[in-house]
Amino acid sequence: MARERKAKLLEGEALLEYALKALAARAHSIGELRQKLLRRAASEEEAERVLRRLRELGYLDDRRFAEHYAAARLENEGLGRIRVVHELRRRRVAPTVAEHAVAKAYEGTDEIRLVEDYLRRKFRKTPLEQLLAEPKGVASVYRRLRSAGFTASSVLAVLRRLARDPELLDPLEGAEES
Repeated sequence: MARERKAKLLEGEALLEYALKALAARAHSIGELRQKLLRRAASEEEAERVLRRLRELGYLDDRRFAEHYAAARLENEGLGRIRVVHELRRRRVAPTVAEHAVAKAYEGTDEIRLVEDYLRRKFRKTPLEQLLAEPKGVASVYRRLRSAGFTASSVLAVLRRLARDPELLDPLEGAEES
């Protein structure tokens, strides 16, 4: 029989120390840290007090967090805007803050070039021409690019250029932009 271990509820300086350790491990949005603190705090008021203190000290700022996050996702992984906004929303960043941060990070970025770079990186061991010769392969590459956060129009523009038979893309034409 497995024994459940209950975490000790924290308050005051102990809760603040717990929050600082969480922030030292990785950056958190205010919403993420609130959720984490509420699981360990003796009361909701105690968690809110710690969050207020961390904001006053400059350790918590969703705008700054979102800007750094978006810039890192663009620079390190070359992901599309849609994916980065979605990830920020999952990390409990307000929609307007997330969209503004992503717009700022991606300002002046050529999405077509991003799609091409992404394809080169992700399919460097697989001959892309061979993959794009079959309807199944075209659909697979299309889905992968869309899940990486690129718009349907950019994905189709690049795939039309690379596919041996651009007519294979016709069924994907009606895809919704997100």
